[in-house]
Amino acid sequence: MTADALNLLLIDTDGAAVPELADKSPFGPFASARCSGLAEASTQLAARHFDAVVLAARTVEARKLLAWPGLSQAVTDPAVLVLTTDDPGADLAVRLVRAGVQDVLPLAVDPVDALPRAVRLAVERKAQHQQTRKAYATDLMTGLPNQSQLIEHVNQLLALREREPAPMALMAVRVEGLSSAEARLGGESANVLRRKIAVRLRMGLRASDVVASVGPDAFAVLLSKFQEPQDADRVAAKLREALHPPFPIAGSQVSVAVAIGIAQYPADGKDAATLLRRAVGLAAAGAAAGRDGFANVAERGSKRAANDEQAD
Repeated sequence: MTADALNLLLIDTDGAAVPELADKSPFGPFASARCSGLAEASTQLAARHFDAVVLAARTVEARKLLAWPGLSQAVTDPAVLVLTTDDPGADLAVRLVRAGVQDVLPLAVDPVDALPRAVRLAVERKAQHQQTRKAYATDLMTGLPNQSQLIEHVNQLLALREREPAPMALMAVRVEGLSSAEARLGGESANVLRRKIAVRLRMGLRASDVVASVGPDAFAVLLSKFQEPQDADRVAAKLREALHPPFPIAGSQVSVAVAIGIAQYPADGKDAATLLRRAVGLAAAGAAAGRDGFANVAERGSKRAANDEQAD
């Protein structure tokens, strides 16, 4: 039985190119799209589904890669592998794995045997991980629904919208500052920070809205119903303001920056996967800042706070 072709995104950076994977490998076949640079990669990730992302760089600065806004976008669904001639060191390599990267491999990895094998097994491990997570309704670290539970909830709501049309929105909240908190204060402090971020997000919404954990530095917010399209922008502004004050962590005051992407139903998509991919892509493209940074199809500069009706 022949395996289905894997859709790959090959990202060339820093003068390095991902080698073409041997299509006749027993671990294939592969259907590859190639791009140059992280900005173009974010655009492609927002536009379509990939099974795996393979990134090549001669000198991987793991801290810079961890700070790439598109990393949370890349690890939401695909398996991610990094190829490099540089050794990022055990500590940073582990941090990359914790951020969702499946493996860090030498750039000279054999494209006929070793690389196809690594890609196929990374995809299978990712699929098994997602299946395991489906056994739990919540993200154990924050107590929030996980991505699988969010998708199921969105699909149920979309089925209802077919009978009772009404606007709804899915937001992605990308948080910058978790990695630096972990490096400075330790892993448990970063976990505490994630939980405190989750609490502030939850407190800023109505009981009918949903906050979910969709990545190590990413959350999603489902606005189940509102009156006007700009209402979603006002809620985003309120959530952004809620995350602005520093968080007391381990005797320190820790600040985070956020970027929020908004995908509205039905204008930006009519299924859960498309809406989430759109929202995560916009959050990755938006500039994160302490009091600024939410993105929509058109960048909006509204300074109004969310109205009380939207956050009761």
